[in-house]
Amino acid sequence: MVEAASTESFVIGVDIGGTKVAAGLVHRATGEITRQARLPMSASGDAAAGLAAVTSTIDLLIKPAPSALGAITGIGICAPGPLDPYTGVVLNPPNVPCWRNFPLADEISRIYNLPVKVGNDANAAALAETLWGAGRGYGIVFYATIGTGIGTGIVFDGRIYHGRTGAAAEGGHMTIDYRGVLCACGKRGCIEALAAGPAIARRARARLEGGNGGGSAILKLAGGNIEAITSEMVGEAFAAGDAAAREVLEQTVEILAIWLGNIVDLLDPEVIILGGGGAALLKPFFTMLRDRLPGYCLNPRSREIPLVAACYGVDAGIAGGAALCSESLVMT
Repeated sequence: MVEAASTESFVIGVDIGGTKVAAGLVHRATGEITRQARLPMSASGDAAAGLAAVTSTIDLLIKPAPSALGAITGIGICAPGPLDPYTGVVLNPPNVPCWRNFPLADEISRIYNLPVKVGNDANAAALAETLWGAGRGYGIVFYATIGTGIGTGIVFDGRIYHGRTGAAAEGGHMTIDYRGVLCACGKRGCIEALAAGPAIARRARARLEGGNGGGSAILKLAGGNIEAITSEMVGEAFAAGDAAAREVLEQTVEILAIWLGNIVDLLDPEVIILGGGGAALLKPFFTMLRDRLPGYCLNPRSREIPLVAACYGVDAGIAGGAALCSESLVMT
């Protein structure tokens, strides 16, 4: 159940990437993002410069209405990992080298005198969907964002499942083929290496090599250069009725079904939520994906699990950050 919250209650959600910081003022009861600000991230300087990029973005957000600060109950931050969600310390992020064992939560809390939570983007987005989006009303939520990589989050009774050390829910690096392609994480056959955006593009290139493309719209979109093919081009070609694009996406669905079958057998979730650009690309195949599940899991009722698109798109990081400060809205 969701507690009643003051209509004047807001949280600030912050999404930090290697090149940008985005912040939003989020209505705590509804999850509506009422205002946004964005500035470049200083990722390669010193720790102070990186912190200044974050505070400058927050200041820009609240500048139009500084009195609103009194209605803000907390600041939640989606930061690059690895990080410790229990302490709010950013440990060793490859995309933001300015921070090493940096106490981000404590620093932001000191500056604004507000509670601050820090988490990774997939966990936070899973919580946002549970509080305000496609997972609202469900007790066991499995969320996956499919893009350049695959990130996942697990929410039990309105709380992120972090595990003993805070490193749980790395579902994108579950191996489904131990002889498969090498993933950037160092393991072989991770679902990320087999079904994320770059893998879809790689599968399309393999499909069209050796003159097998014929008049495929994928190749035309790539200007005749196979190496230039992207997953977005595959999606655009599919929308135009291209047979090769459909074949590539159906193969991706089959691979995802194997993975999600394992997830169902492990968690038996009440809902599966897919977000990110890859999920938007595959949305026409959601019914097919759900129909494939019984062939890859033991659960005889797997087709009963709703498989739905995430509500938050490009703003998932902002909403996720805000959700980190709003867990108390959900009663267990």
